[in-house]
Amino acid sequence: MAEKDLQKQINEINDKLDEILICATQQRLRSEMMDDLLADLSIIGKDVFRSTVTELDKQGIELNVDDLKTLSFKIIRNLDKFSDMLSIFESIYDLMEDLSPVVREMIIDLIKKLHALEKKGYFEFFAEMFKIVDNIVTNYKPEDVRLLADNIVTIMDTIKNMTQPQMLQALNNAVHIYQKLDMENIPEYSIWKAMKEMRTPEMKRGIGFLITFLKNLTAEKALPEKTLSN
Repeated sequence: MAEKDLQKQINEINDKLDEILICATQQRLRSEMMDDLLADLSIIGKDVFRSTVTELDKQGIELNVDDLKTLSFKIIRNLDKFSDMLSIFESIYDLMEDLSPVVREMIIDLIKKLHALEKKGYFEFFAEMFKIVDNIVTNYKPEDVRLLADNIVTIMDTIKNMTQPQMLQALNNAVHIYQKLDMENIPEYSIWKAMKEMRTPEMKRGIGFLITFLKNLTAEKALPEKTLSN
């Protein structure tokens, strides 16, 4: 029984020695690989350094070792700042990834709305409006535009008054009557016939309307002058 236990211990010791030998062999291989890698990197680094020096010499650039040291020290001292900057860039990148679906949907909606506006003719309308503006700029001087700006309130008031329902109805009636006139068959009136027509109720109302209109027009014109004189 003791011999079996002893043999078992010997076998365990042999297994452990085999594992140690395997680990040592692997460590030696890794060390050799590291040495080879360092040697290769050293060769590459020397070649890169020579090439860099040669290229700098061709470009007429002098490499100052002290400046490189100073720059290296600054980089080392500001590693935390570089780390903060990288964190900011990462946050911005994450934000852009989060917003990209929303931005994509906004762009799609914008394209759809622009397409709808194009189908309705908005772009053609604005193109024609631009032609109007171009004609105004071409045919009018800056002084004309300045006068327009100075009198824009009066113009707008006039347009506002002309677009009142009563005024539009009166203009429509006048246009309608004018369209009904036969311009080629206008009757001729002598002085006696004209004086006779003036006695009709329609002509009396027309003359009354004309006189009332002229009187009010004169009074309206005199009112601002009186105000200014005061």
